[in-house]
Amino acid sequence: MILHNEYLFLTDEVAGFRQFRETLSETSTTMVLCKKGYVDVFFHGEMLRVSQNELLIRIPRATELGPYEFSEDFEFLELAIPNKIFEELMYELMRVEPMWWQKQEYLKAHPLFQLNEVSMEFCETYFHLLKLQMSEPLNDYRRQILKLMARAATLEILAYLDKMISTEDLNVTRLASNTGDYTFHTFTNLLREHPHKREVQWFAEQIGITPKYLSEICKERSGKSASEWIADVTIAELKHLLRETTIPIHKIAEQMEFPNASFFCQYTKKHTGLTPNKFRKEHKS
Repeated sequence: MILHNEYLFLTDEVAGFRQFRETLSETSTTMVLCKKGYVDVFFHGEMLRVSQNELLIRIPRATELGPYEFSEDFEFLELAIPNKIFEELMYELMRVEPMWWQKQEYLKAHPLFQLNEVSMEFCETYFHLLKLQMSEPLNDYRRQILKLMARAATLEILAYLDKMISTEDLNVTRLASNTGDYTFHTFTNLLREHPHKREVQWFAEQIGITPKYLSEICKERSGKSASEWIADVTIAELKHLLRETTIPIHKIAEQMEFPNASFFCQYTKKHTGLTPNKFRKEHKS
C-alpha cells in the first residue's frame, strides 16, 4: 500500500519506503514504525538500527538519514508529513505546549523510541484510520480531517515524550550555558506568549539585544530570520482565531494589534490568499 497526497505520505511496502527515501525524505517529517525485523540507517554518521516495536521520528532540519539496509522479514508502517504542514501544526501547538521547541530539539538528538503494547496499538490505529481516509477521494472535508488527524498524531508524540523524559532532560537540550541558544529559546517563548507582536525591534528590546543580532541568532539556530518567525506565528495565530472562534473580524484585528480591520484584511489576504471572511467560511472547524 502506497498512498500519497499533498498532506501525507503513507506506506507499508518496501517499494514505498524506497520511493520516500529517494524523493521525499528531505522535505518531510518522517515516522517509521517497525513491526517485524529491522532497518539500518545512518544517522549523524553512525549506524542506527530500528528494530521490532520501535518508532523512528525524523523532524524538519534534523540530520538527513543516510543509506539504509533492512532484513528480509522487515515489516513496517511509514507516515510522512510535509515540512510545511508539520511546522504549521507546531505553530498551532505553541499555545498548548510551552516546551514545544525543546521537544523538537530532543527529537533531533534522540529519534528512536521503544514502544510498549499500548503505544504500538495507538500507532497502528492511527495508521489504519489514515489509510482509510486517504483511500477516499480528496475534498475539502477530507483535507480538514487529514490535517486534524496529523495534528492529533503530533500531539500523541509530544504527550509520549512527557512520559518518557523529564523536564531536566529537555532543559539539557537548551544548552542554557550557550548564550545564542538561550537567546533563541527566550525569543520563541516570547513569541508563544505574544503572538500579536510583529516587530523584531520589540522582541529584541525585551531580550536586551539588537534586532540584527536577534535575526542572526534565529537564522543560525533555525534557518529562518526573526521576521520570518514572527510572520509565521502571526499567520498561524490569525488562522486559529478565524477557524476556531466566532470572534468578529474587527475584534480579531484589535486583538492582533492591527491598526484597523482594513489593514488586517489586506494582511490576511496577502498571506492566505483569502479575505478573513472567506478564510473563516472555507476553513471553519
